[in-house]
Formats: sequence, structure tokens, C-alpha cells
Amino acid sequence: MADRSATWDVAIIGGGPSGRAVAEAALQAGRRTVLFERGDAAALAPLQARGLSVVPASAHFIAPDRIEAAGRSHAFQQAVIAAGRTPLLPDLAGLAAVPWMTPDGAADTGPQGHLLVLGGGAEAVALAQLHALAGDRVSLVQTEPNILPGHEIELVSRLRDALRASGVELHENATLVGVEPEAGGVALLLQGGARLAGTALVIATGAMPRLAPLDLAAGRIDVADGKLTLRYDLRSVSNGRVWAAGSVTGRAASPGHHAAIVAEAMLRGRQRADEPEPAPDVVATHPALVQVGPTEAELRAAGGQPHVARLALPGGGMARILADRGGRLLGFALLADGAAETAALLSTALVRRMSGTELASLPLPRGSMAEAIAQAAGAFGGADFPSSPMRRILGVLDRWQ
Repeated sequence: MADRSATWDVAIIGGGPSGRAVAEAALQAGRRTVLFERGDAAALAPLQARGLSVVPASAHFIAPDRIEAAGRSHAFQQAVIAAGRTPLLPDLAGLAAVPWMTPDGAADTGPQGHLLVLGGGAEAVALAQLHALAGDRVSLVQTEPNILPGHEIELVSRLRDALRASGVELHENATLVGVEPEAGGVALLLQGGARLAGTALVIATGAMPRLAPLDLAAGRIDVADGKLTLRYDLRSVSNGRVWAAGSVTGRAASPGHHAAIVAEAMLRGRQRADEPEPAPDVVATHPALVQVGPTEAELRAAGGQPHVARLALPGGGMARILADRGGRLLGFALLADGAAETAALLSTALVRRMSGTELASLPLPRGSMAEAIAQAAGAFGGADFPSSPMRRILGVLDRWQ
């Protein structure tokens, strides 16, 4: 345990995937490193065995080069904020008077009877189906017109059918006016007088960076519009000792991506820009829904004219592949069990700005979903599309089935 005036080379706030990845890099570089984690620190045991000091408490800044946790002061040369996110609560009358759970809390509970899930994003949809398959009655309430905004609507429509078949009751485009206690549970009040009663409520309407407990002003760390103000290399614009990584940055990326940027700049003095990474957006349902890159609607709204290939997948699933007129791949959407395993390959294809022909030329496992999608993308070999996409797709399916 650190003493009352410990001094560290690197101090990390948050023991999630990004915090652990940065700690790994710091230890490899031989830096004296401390990590503050107020929650379960079990995942940190391997790093502790290698020299990581862990303080099992919340932490906050008390100076530009000092953090306080568990009544002790910790001076640092460099620090990383990897504190994750906190639930974004709706402005709903009566919410303070009823019990509710976060998605993380609901995932660890047993049978709920009739579970009300408020939200329509990936986390809400996956949780709703999980409980429905376990035998709960589940009502998913989404205030927007459709669940899973930002995903290809054609695949969302198919997933919607799968959710209903699992037992999920969908209430989309619902206007909520309040919430109130119910005998044995809670009730959502909808516009027009409708009332949806259940035994438990989950708030899954999103999250925001967990900044309030950190006392960033004391650390001279600027915030604008509820977000850290960061340079292109994830370094604070106002305190050069401090970096950020993970979801607290408000930038979508894998933990390894942010950790690599921070490690290069903080530990090796090599500046690397946080260029947008087409990280897969995975909805962990059955079948799984994966979005990599923009949707067709987003590309068209930006003035693009993407070409689209559709590939039928087993079990009623589908893949949609987008490319520009030169054959360069722009985006993918998949609906199929096992789709998440293919997402990394598709992200790599977009990061490397590959063409459909280049993706199709990769040595992929014969008969796999990845090979089928790659061969379908090969139809985008040129601006004039001389070959028939369907002819190529059907040939792949013949081998796959």
C-alpha cells in the first residue's frame, strides 16, 4: 500500500480495459505505476504480480500533479484518466421516487417477472432479449422511432422480428411523461394516458463520461460541454501531465487503440494522432448485429452514392457491403450468429482502405462467413461493376452450405 506522500511515475484512474492496457504498457516500460479502482479489482491481480500498485478507492485531483485517494496523497509525473462512464438518466418525472437498475446491475440479477427496459441502444436490446430468453416478460420502451439508431434499418427490421420471437414486447416511438410506484414494482406513464406496469425497471438510455467525482478543476484539466478537452494525441490541452483513454474521452475506439496512442506519447515521446477508428458496433443478440463504418443512409446524407451488395447468411441472416465507385470499401453490416467474430477483419479492411478485390484476395478459412463476405466484396472490383455481384455471391453460398 502506498504511503501518505507516495510519488509515482504514472498514476491511472480507472481499472477497466483501457486503464489496464495503459498499466501494462507502463509496467513494460519500467515505470512505477499506481492504479486507482473503486470497484472490483480482481482483473488487476496479474498486473499486481508484476509490480502494479492498486489503491481500491475512488480518486480525485487535488493539484495539477497530485491525486488523493483513501485519505492519502499521491504525487505523479504523468497521469491517465480512464474512469469510464456513468449512466445518462432521462428527465422523467417521478424517477427519483422509484427503484431502478443500470444494465450492469440487471445483468447480474435473477428472474424479474416483468422487466421494463427503457432505451433502444445496443445494451438495452441485448439485455431485453437475454431476460426474455431466461423466461421473464420483457417490455422494451424506446422513445425514438426505431430501436438501434445508427444501424442499417434493413437489418434492424429483421432483428426486430427475432426479438419478438424471443418474447420481447417492443414499444417504439413512445412518449414518456413520468414514472410512478406500482404495487410490487413500477409503472411507466405514456402520453395519452397509457400505463405500462412491471416489477422492475432498467434505465439503459446511454452514458456520459464519469467526470464529476474527479475534481478536474483542481487538476487544471479543462472540460467543455461535459467532455475533456484533449489534443489529437489524447493529452489534456491545459495540463500536459495528463492523458485520457477509453470511453471517458467520448471517442469510440477499442481500449487497445487508445492505450497505444497514450503509451507512444506518454512513455516514448512519440506523438501519434487519434485518427477515427471504425470500431465495430456489436449488438450481442441472437442473431448478433454488427455495424462497421457508416450506414448507407449516413453516406447518402453526406452526399455519397455508395454501391450496395447484399449477401444472404444462414438462419435468415444478411450482410450488407458498401463501396464507392472505385471499389473501395466503405462499410459493412451483418446480422448472423457469429457475426462478431468477423467484425475485426472488416474493421481492418476499412482502416487500411482496402478495395473489394483486395479483401477477396485474402487467404481466409474456406467455407467461413469471413470468406463469404470477402468474396461478395470482390464484386466491387471497379467503377463499372462488370461482373454480376449475385453470380459471385451465389457461387460462394454454394460452397458454404
